[in-house]
Amino acid sequence: MYRVANASEFLVIAGFGISDIKIVKKGWVLPGQSCAVFDVTPVNYTFELQAMSAEKLPFVLPAVFTIGPRVDDEASLVKYAKLLSPHDKLSHHAKELVQGIIEGETRVLAASMTMEEIFRGTKEFKQEVFGKVQLELNQFGLLIYNANVKQLVEAANQAKVDVSEARMKGEIGAKLSEAQALQNAAKIEAETKIIATQRQGEGKKEEIRVRTQVMVYENEREAEVAEANALAKKKAGWTKEAEVAQVEGAKSVALREAQLQWEVERMNGLTLTEKLKAEFLSQATVDYETKVLEANWELYRKQKDTEAVLYEKEKEKEAEAQKAIAVAGLFTRQQLADAEFYAKKRETEALVALAQAQGTYLRTLLEALGGDYAALRD
Repeated sequence: MYRVANASEFLVIAGFGISDIKIVKKGWVLPGQSCAVFDVTPVNYTFELQAMSAEKLPFVLPAVFTIGPRVDDEASLVKYAKLLSPHDKLSHHAKELVQGIIEGETRVLAASMTMEEIFRGTKEFKQEVFGKVQLELNQFGLLIYNANVKQLVEAANQAKVDVSEARMKGEIGAKLSEAQALQNAAKIEAETKIIATQRQGEGKKEEIRVRTQVMVYENEREAEVAEANALAKKKAGWTKEAEVAQVEGAKSVALREAQLQWEVERMNGLTLTEKLKAEFLSQATVDYETKVLEANWELYRKQKDTEAVLYEKEKEKEAEAQKAIAVAGLFTRQQLADAEFYAKKRETEALVALAQAQGTYLRTLLEALGGDYAALRD
């Protein structure tokens, strides 16, 4: 497709077959290529430039700049096409960019000059500002076609008035400060005398107070010493009582140990006696029961034999006679068993009496040794 730009426009072609971009007034746009149109008509930018001189005095420079792309330089057109052509010339982005550059350079230049230098060489100041701004705009492919700073004289007069007022206020302030210093010096001197008198009175009061505190402290120390002496006497009495109690406790422990040892020996004797009694009595009981069982078995056997004999002989008298004989034999055996049990019992009682006698002997011997069980065993 063949494209043709208007008189104040250029075509920007990029894409297939083009290494970067191509800026032309007319040409073919091939498949795989893109084409955009940008206007190079200059635009007026009006600003209220806020600046400050070397004396730290602020001032305002109303300025109007006519800025647009540099059409007589292809490199500048390329820069503009790449950086700013996507944005409208009257857009907020473009205006902020230009305003930032102009304000920055104006403030830097104004800060290095006094108010008198700025407004005395108005033309030189303008040229200096425009030159520095143009250097910054070159990197975007822009050119200042025209620039004008309005009401510079009125601003200069106002600045001079501000300077005069500042000087007048400074002189008046200096006089006021000097008078205030003299007044403050007199006031401080009077207050110093008053404070010195007060300090003397306070010093005497403090001396009296310190002496009083010293006397109170000495009295308190004497009372504490007396109390400490009384406490020491009490502690000595407590120590003596504690030692006596300790000795009594040791003796009580020894006496209690002797009592317990005697009790142990007594219990050992009783235990031995009961053991011997149980052994012999149990043996006698077992022997007695054994004899009784043997007698009962013998009686049972005899009865069976007698019954068998009676059954065989079928004689009632003989059976009764045999039964009487068996009963007599059983009685005889029971008598013998009772006699033997009585003998065993007497023997057991004799052993018990012997054990009691031995216990009495040991207890008497222990008492004779003063309860010393170790000496008794030796």
